Amino acid sequence: MMHSAVRRLLAGIVLCLLAGAAQAAIAPALLQSLAGDDPDARVAAVAAIGALGTPEAASLLRTLKDDALYLMPDGQVVASLAPSAPAPEGAAAIVVNNRLRAAIEAALSGMDLMAPGPAQRLAAAHSLLDQEMSPAQVALVQRALQGEQDGQVRSALQLLLALASLQAPQMAERAAAARQVGELGGSAQRAPLQAMLEPASAEPNAAVRLAVTAALKAIDARQARTELLGHLFYGVSLASVLLLAALGLAITFGLMGIINMAHGELLMIGAYTTYLVQSLFRQYLPQAVDLYLLAAVPAAFAVAALVGMALERSVIRWLYGRPLETLLATWGISLVLMQAVRTLFGAQNVEVANPAWMSGGVTVLGSLVLPYNRIAIIVFAVLVTAGVWLLLNGTRLGLFVRAVMQNRRMAGCVGVPTGRIDMLTFGLGSGIAGLGGVALSQLGNVGPDLGQSYIIDSFMVVVLGGVGQLAGTVIAALGLGEANKLLEPAAGAVLAKIAILAFIIIFIQRRPQGLFAVKGRSIE
Repeated sequence: MMHSAVRRLLAGIVLCLLAGAAQAAIAPALLQSLAGDDPDARVAAVAAIGALGTPEAASLLRTLKDDALYLMPDGQVVASLAPSAPAPEGAAAIVVNNRLRAAIEAALSGMDLMAPGPAQRLAAAHSLLDQEMSPAQVALVQRALQGEQDGQVRSALQLLLALASLQAPQMAERAAAARQVGELGGSAQRAPLQAMLEPASAEPNAAVRLAVTAALKAIDARQARTELLGHLFYGVSLASVLLLAALGLAITFGLMGIINMAHGELLMIGAYTTYLVQSLFRQYLPQAVDLYLLAAVPAAFAVAALVGMALERSVIRWLYGRPLETLLATWGISLVLMQAVRTLFGAQNVEVANPAWMSGGVTVLGSLVLPYNRIAIIVFAVLVTAGVWLLLNGTRLGLFVRAVMQNRRMAGCVGVPTGRIDMLTFGLGSGIAGLGGVALSQLGNVGPDLGQSYIIDSFMVVVLGGVGQLAGTVIAALGLGEANKLLEPAAGAVLAKIAILAFIIIFIQRRPQGLFAVKGRSIE
């Protein structure tokens, strides 16, 4: 009992000292209103304290939110050091109901507009966009705007003030507010503008109604531009995936003339290699797990290239010049590879997580988020394409590959090892397919059927671009990717695919050589 009394006495002393320090700048009348019985007065007191914008006011509101504010018998309001600290003798806790708690959270959101970090201030401004501001919060936003230097935060604060002024008594102020909402707002701000044109609460002034209508049109036009930019970006992203999937096929089919139905499974092998590298990093190098992708790129290329060279030496080398037999043989190989993966890893998909540096995205135009993983894949596709071009046009191996593909017999007569070049060329195309699997692993789960989704699109890219033409493959991939993403919103995914396939059939009927015709002598 003695110890309990001492603890309460000490707690009371601490509480009173803290109350004197924290509430020195807060009017006693506001504190008394917090402890009163009038709910409207309590909410108004919270708003008035929040409008102070001082650290002491923020501390008091957080203490109240934590149910750690007490009313003493003599009418004094004191704050506890922590919610778990014992209350002084005779003190009664100030009860916080749901309405008061909502008012406290709104006031704290407004006070975060004074935070030191711009990201925190921007988040506070965005949180206020989702609620109706009180006059005290409007005053706080005005004060925050006066000293704000960050452009994004200033725009958000100006939008808050414009929304608050839509119901102003002066006609000119309402019209100016509507114009500013049209300049700064997005689709979320259409509702208050649309409400001003509803018959039940129609804006009485014709000039204001015209300003509101113009603001709605401006928001819709900006939203349409944002959606178009989003479709274009995702079209480029899809084109990058198609390019990585088709680039290897452009070598094995375009240059060598081999209809490789197992090309999709080489993509799958690259994706599963990425999964294995990730698992090894998690087990043996957990502190460097975010770097697993850097090791997965050469590993996937090497594994897929070795599998491709093994297939060329064991099966495909005997089938050159026999397209039907090659098609059937590689289709059988694809089934074998899929079943082998199911046996080793199971039929269920496996997860390949994005590294931390590829998580998240960058926000543009206020609402469009461009994911980092898709941006990285676009850059990766550009680098791979540039590397393939340099390899084919600037190295001895590339010279031999082009010589064998144009005239095998003449190349053999001048000493080019045609059999070895065939193996290396097929291995190169297979390795590039493995790199495509690395990219695909960053967009979704990896499963045994992963490659089947891209084999048809890969052939369409190669045929449309022109057999054996690297530039045509790039342009065809970009065109098909953009066409898919631009048609899907209007026609749906299935009808978009059908329309693109119909276009390719008609195009090939008119121009069988594709976008770019092969120059020089072709392979026998």
